[in-house]
Amino acid sequence: MASNYNRKSASSGSRKARGSATSGRGARSSYTPARASGRSSGRTSSRTSPRSSQQGSYRAMPGGRYPAASPRPQQRLTSVRVGDLDRVERASRAQGTYRRHVVRIVVVLVLVAVLAVGAAVAYNSSLFAVENVTVSGVEHLTTDDMTAMANVPANTTLLRVDAAGIRERLLKNAWVADAEVKRIFPNTLELAVTERTIAAVVAVPTEDAKSVKRWAIASDHMWLMPIPDQDSEAGKRTNPKVYEDAASVLSITDVPYGTAADIGAYCTDDNVNNALDIVSGMTTDLSGRVTKVSATDAEGTTLTLDNNVEIAFGKAENIRDKERVVLKIMEDNPTVVYINVRVVDRPTWRAL
Repeated sequence: MASNYNRKSASSGSRKARGSATSGRGARSSYTPARASGRSSGRTSSRTSPRSSQQGSYRAMPGGRYPAASPRPQQRLTSVRVGDLDRVERASRAQGTYRRHVVRIVVVLVLVAVLAVGAAVAYNSSLFAVENVTVSGVEHLTTDDMTAMANVPANTTLLRVDAAGIRERLLKNAWVADAEVKRIFPNTLELAVTERTIAAVVAVPTEDAKSVKRWAIASDHMWLMPIPDQDSEAGKRTNPKVYEDAASVLSITDVPYGTAADIGAYCTDDNVNNALDIVSGMTTDLSGRVTKVSATDAEGTTLTLDNNVEIAFGKAENIRDKERVVLKIMEDNPTVVYINVRVVDRPTWRAL
């Protein structure tokens, strides 16, 4: 009987303990002696082992009580959108790219500064001093003539030389059609010249009209030079190439009095210009056979061929048609001595 009573008491006490635990929230974390003693049996060790492994070991306090279990701190969960992550990643990449660009710009600026300082030092030093002046492309002018015209200053360098000024001085010569000043490091300056060639020799009347003076004229109608007698002192100083060309080009004769010729000036005489335009405008082998042109006036311009056939050509108009007619007449009439093609569709000729 005594044991049954003790069981009832224990069970009733257990119920009371449970009732008191549910009566208030604060009482849930405390243990009654009856409950603590009731769990000190074998069942207690089996239930407390898992709890000890999960929440840590508990040591019994004096009186059989256990300390209240401290609540585990709850982690606050936050939500992050995928777009935010992409935006952060893009911002990080952009910042890295920006830093790289800044570094590159700084490096470039430093290099430019170094090069600028080096260039300034080299420009103002005697480095690359001009020691040699060479000339290319000249036939009628001599190297000494070109060097004198270039007038390269002494103690100048390839970096400081006034190439534009030298070119301008060279172009003042009538023979020079174009010029290029080339720097050849470390110490050579080259004058590359393109010369004009003689297109014709014009017999220009002198001021007193008692004689004529032979003038060389270029295909662009620029007066090149008066041709002195080859045996004269001036002729001995003239390049032999001038006399060689003058002997192979056509002669323009019968130029009217008052025609002015000046070295480096363009011809303004219509008769001379008409004769040059006729010869330069020919496209057949007839052009190579013209030896003399009489330029009394534009309408009366007459060509003389290497076989002494005279051609009254007239103005420099319908040049190709006139050439074709002249060649046809000469082919059909081997003994022809005179052909008039001033009016190309009504030609006339005379044969022996």
